[in-house]
Amino acid sequence: MKIWDKGFDNDPRIDRFTVGKDRELDLLLAPYDIEGTMAHIQMLSEVGLLEKDELSVLLPALEKLRQEALEGRFVIHGEDVHSEVEERLGPLGKKVHTGRSRNDQVALDLKLFARARMQVTVSKIQELFFLLQARADAWKDILMPGYTHLQVAMPSSFGLWLGAYAECLCDDLVQLKAAWDINGRNPLGSAAGYGSSAPLDRARTSELLGFPALAYNSIYAQMGRGRTELAIANAYASLAATLGRFATDCCLFSSQNFGFVQLPDAFTTGSSIMPQKKNPDVFELVRAHCNRLQGIPGTIRLITGNLPSGYFRDMQVLKEVFLPMFEEMDSCLDILLVAVPGIRVATDLMSRPLYEQAFCVEEVNRLVENGLPFRDAYRQVGKAVREGTFHFSGKLHHTHEGSIGHLCLTEIDARFRSIVSGFTLQKASGYSE
Repeated sequence: MKIWDKGFDNDPRIDRFTVGKDRELDLLLAPYDIEGTMAHIQMLSEVGLLEKDELSVLLPALEKLRQEALEGRFVIHGEDVHSEVEERLGPLGKKVHTGRSRNDQVALDLKLFARARMQVTVSKIQELFFLLQARADAWKDILMPGYTHLQVAMPSSFGLWLGAYAECLCDDLVQLKAAWDINGRNPLGSAAGYGSSAPLDRARTSELLGFPALAYNSIYAQMGRGRTELAIANAYASLAATLGRFATDCCLFSSQNFGFVQLPDAFTTGSSIMPQKKNPDVFELVRAHCNRLQGIPGTIRLITGNLPSGYFRDMQVLKEVFLPMFEEMDSCLDILLVAVPGIRVATDLMSRPLYEQAFCVEEVNRLVENGLPFRDAYRQVGKAVREGTFHFSGKLHHTHEGSIGHLCLTEIDARFRSIVSGFTLQKASGYSE
């Protein structure tokens, strides 16, 4: 039976269309829906809307269901996870919905799910950050050409290259932290968007669920649907842009025309017709997934962009876009954590005649230090390049912060750790019978 049943049957075609993918997607939300119900009934008991002996029956039953959900054994037979939980609790299940609506239940479920998944993603970002930092330090003295407009520009290093992506992750983490804070406001108790005449203690459920604060205004708690998903999706899109760009570099730099890096044979694929091919499919697929992830915020905006205040069923479709995002991102991080340690770099690149012009600025600066005005030095080196007489035999001496001679890895590390420390979870006080 539907939990909104009014004594008549819908056309089954309407049921199929309106339920959509809820049964499938709600399996991801089930542990969090059950956790939210446990906190809610604890609060109901404390305010006198549920007897203590009823609570003592319901809590163990809910914990059993939660374990089923965590272990992948939970099955939804009814319309959605909410109706399934109520049905599985027997006669007492009719009491657990007091003061709630499916609107605030789903909003809560999504926030608890997102919080758990963001913690997983942050952990993987940490692994990748420290891996990039370690490689940057190990390869800080191995030079490579730097490019602008895909033209040879100036000397770079593999340390500078990888350190750039490590610092990118700092900014991505800042956006993720902002989304974490937006997500960290409890909507439970806002009901259908206008509160409830039941004497609810919303601060208590926030404490039980580990939220640092409420989404105070009941209407705003519902308007948070879509806004919260968008904030998180924007943060994931920023991270996807970083990973996708790094994947593109790896594809480009591993081609024969560049030959900067070599990928392990085990991380390449072959051709069905060309026996010499070693294709960087792993990095190409990371790029494709990351491009798709960057499109998710736009889809969320299109679904919710013209909605007035209040709840609308349009928001159901958000789950189809939002929930799979976390797994897709984490799979990209996972494969990079496996693939990056296998990358090998060329150690003699800058001795090749092809890259000698990368030292033009070095020669300009040498002339300037010897007293020649910069513009005159610029023209003199440019003339030598045009006439084919340019040659650089000096030594590199880069000392400023962020240059190849001073990567600032320690400073970047400190910044990253400071951002990560902001992802604090308020300890839930637990449930009692």
